[in-house]
Amino acid sequence: MSNSPERKFVIPWYLKITTILLGLILLVVIMQQAKSILVPILISGLLAILFSPVASWLEARRVGKTWSALLSLVTMLALIGGVIFFFYNQALRFSADLAGIEERIGELVVVINNFLAEYIDGVVPISVDNIKEVIINQLAKNANILSQGIMATAETLTLLFIIPIYVFLFIFYRRFIIEFFLKAFPNKHETKVTTAIANIRTVVQKYIKGAFIVILILSVLNFTALSIIGIKHALLFAVFAGFLNVIPYVGPIIGSTLPIAYALLTTDSLWYPIAVFASFYVIQTIEGNFLTPKITGSQVSLNPLMTIIALFVGNFIWGLAGMILFVPGLAILKVIFDEIEGMEAYSFLLSTVKGGRRRSLKEQTMIAKLKNVLSMKKNNP
Repeated sequence: MSNSPERKFVIPWYLKITTILLGLILLVVIMQQAKSILVPILISGLLAILFSPVASWLEARRVGKTWSALLSLVTMLALIGGVIFFFYNQALRFSADLAGIEERIGELVVVINNFLAEYIDGVVPISVDNIKEVIINQLAKNANILSQGIMATAETLTLLFIIPIYVFLFIFYRRFIIEFFLKAFPNKHETKVTTAIANIRTVVQKYIKGAFIVILILSVLNFTALSIIGIKHALLFAVFAGFLNVIPYVGPIIGSTLPIAYALLTTDSLWYPIAVFASFYVIQTIEGNFLTPKITGSQVSLNPLMTIIALFVGNFIWGLAGMILFVPGLAILKVIFDEIEGMEAYSFLLSTVKGGRRRSLKEQTMIAKLKNVLSMKKNNP
């Protein structure tokens, strides 16, 4: 009696694709519904990674864990509070010129009406009062949207309260969390997990530090250009455009649109908005080709196509928060793909650098320190 070979069940390709698509749809729905939970946790995690060296530095000088985490949190809040205070003062100064901008809009409406009356017959003149009435009517019709905006403000206040608590806890329990990830995988993967954790910390710190350094440089360059051109409130526009640079591709466009529109409304010559556009274009070219690659390094560089897709997906799922979080998330995903066997192709897809990425001396030192800390933790529980 001949033994017939066992027939293996093969899943058809269309069932595999259907399963993957359904899984992606389910993941997107879960992420949308869990936005209020996931967004503050992710923001807090990134900030905790950024300010954890402060806690490590304090602990190395025999400061207790609690005080080290608390002082790190205070440092973070002081920096963020300084940025908020700056924008608040600049916004107050800008609001004083709103009456002049409204008057300028009225003058432009008169010019447009004269042009229409001279060259086009039967056109109803545009009225500033009509423009205001249309805006008021739109606000009345969208009362639901306004109420949602109020709820969003309440949600924002909740985030401002809960994020510092998360940051403190993440910094305080950072070694405990690392130990959890090591225990979650078999011992044979300990080296890879340790390397991935160290590389993720390096990438996040480089990305955020590099982003802030680029913001400072762009703010100085933008302020210099706007001051030379003669645009009022140059500091506000310069710093605001610099901060919008954290949203790749989309942020710089919005950041340059505001001073161009302001120059168009408050000056008597078209050369002013043209000069603003030209200066911002040159500055963004310098930033994209020289500043960001040099400051953040090649390991944080992502494929522009994948970055744009991440921006649109992030905006679809979480709005503005998604556009900001999905880019460093993509960089973290690339680091994880580097350490997982069989995922090299996906890491290559996300990267702009050909070939494998070699670890820098700083990364190797950080990995060695992390291993030493973990070994000490095991020997002295």
